[in-house]
Amino acid sequence: MGLKGWREPNWETWSRLRHHAVPVGIADWLCDRGSLTSRLKHASSGDFSVNVLRQGWARPLPSERRLLGMRRAGIAVVREVELICHGVPWVFARTLIPVRSLSGPARRLTLLGDRPLGEVLFADPTMQRGVTEMARLLPGHQLFGSATQHLQNAEVVWGRRTLFHLAGKPLLVNELFLPDIPESRP
Repeated sequence: MGLKGWREPNWETWSRLRHHAVPVGIADWLCDRGSLTSRLKHASSGDFSVNVLRQGWARPLPSERRLLGMRRAGIAVVREVELICHGVPWVFARTLIPVRSLSGPARRLTLLGDRPLGEVLFADPTMQRGVTEMARLLPGHQLFGSATQHLQNAEVVWGRRTLFHLAGKPLLVNELFLPDIPESRP
């Protein structure tokens, strides 16, 4: 996925993040613990779609690997998508499913196609939400280029990543909020 030589952003939990640096209109998106898919569908009055950019085997970034409890040489299925509302990308999402998680309920996540992951995750009674971290991503940070490749003049993106468990098996979901997402009011 061409991310060598880039540096990772500083991922922090909300309690450790410098709140004053987070734009007010993005803070509510970052902290929402519900289904992002449902929220986007509501915010766009149902004008929502998923654009799959890539899916395949890849090595996680070092911090992703640590969160997932993977060995250095471990690989995962990596799925990168844009969540489109009103024909415009509002969110770039990157999901990582380690090899050891590809049995049981998580196996079907590799067959989503253009279906949103959130619909499957939040409908599964075995789903448990783990730690969520947030970061400010700038040019030069890993994932920034992938998230903004189709955008003009993006200077900063805020994102979160959440460790989920399906039937006790981990997967990691990164969600980067792109410049065209409307400001949310708490």
